[in-house]
Amino acid sequence: MKGIMNAAVFKDIGHMEIEKRPIPDCPADGVLIKIYACGICGSDVRNFHNGLKGGIRDQIMGHEIAGEVVETGEQAEVFHTGQRVALAPDVSCGSCWYCKRGLVNLCEHHKMLGTHYPGGYAQYIALPGEVLKRGFVELIPEGMSYEHAAFAETCSAVLACQERNQVSLGETVVIIGDGPVGCLHCEVARSRGAAQIIMIGRDKLDMAASFQPDLLLDGARCSEELVDEVRSRTGNRGADIVICAVPSVMVHQEALEMVRKRGRVVIYGGVPKHNEISSLNSNLIHYGEITLTGAFSYPASGLYDALSALENGHIHAEKYINAKVSLYDVVEGMDMITKGQALKVMIDPWLEP
Repeated sequence: MKGIMNAAVFKDIGHMEIEKRPIPDCPADGVLIKIYACGICGSDVRNFHNGLKGGIRDQIMGHEIAGEVVETGEQAEVFHTGQRVALAPDVSCGSCWYCKRGLVNLCEHHKMLGTHYPGGYAQYIALPGEVLKRGFVELIPEGMSYEHAAFAETCSAVLACQERNQVSLGETVVIIGDGPVGCLHCEVARSRGAAQIIMIGRDKLDMAASFQPDLLLDGARCSEELVDEVRSRTGNRGADIVICAVPSVMVHQEALEMVRKRGRVVIYGGVPKHNEISSLNSNLIHYGEITLTGAFSYPASGLYDALSALENGHIHAEKYINAKVSLYDVVEGMDMITKGQALKVMIDPWLEP
């Protein structure tokens, strides 16, 4: 397909430019997709201010993508023109120790759309065969909007986290963080049968309240008060699981003090590279036999599972998506997230500024 497209291009830290670029050629073994929606992820905001992995510059960011296949290569398999598809960023190598054991999210040679490949802050994206084979491309369920389908990527990791950590019937779950991920953890935990959900947030408390946690606490309060509140709601035992859904190391010790003996603390999501070291009371972990674990990305079924959860009404995308911007306003959309003015901002690449 010949022609010119608009793209928001990350040039350097804190610098994004709108460029006119040729519509990418369709790879012989791949597809060309016309993008109709791309979400702004919290990691995009962090990367915009801190830089992409490996110092990559002059790249089209964005990895929460939904669109339509408009061209297929002669050697392409599975997909055909006219199909609506949702994309997620991870591309595994298929041959390392982790990939051979099905742990594709832990791939030693992990790559991402929006970092190692051009991403979704554009009107078109070309996917080579290796992305089709070892990445995440799923058909959008009939009747689902492009915006809701693009939101599925955000849901994928939350679902995988709670499945691996077996959030289950009757448990008390503490979620530290009131952004879209924190709110998703609330909704997913409820659907899995959690008996009590306590959320701790700061700048999106009003929006988080709409997800009806059993207790919503202001994280600006002192740590001792927050820990006391959690323990008072659990017979002084502590929560069964605490999920740290904020990009900050400051809450990790707090979480250890909130969880019960034999409980689980999950560090969900990354933190800035310049502040990634936690200082934890190891005796709490030792004597309480607490499990401390991380949660990153999702298995090969992750995007499919998320689309199914959205289709079946276990997750309600309309409660999260509360702003839409054009490619020209991507930085303004990031600012809305930083300032707590929106849970999820969607980019419509065809929207005029």
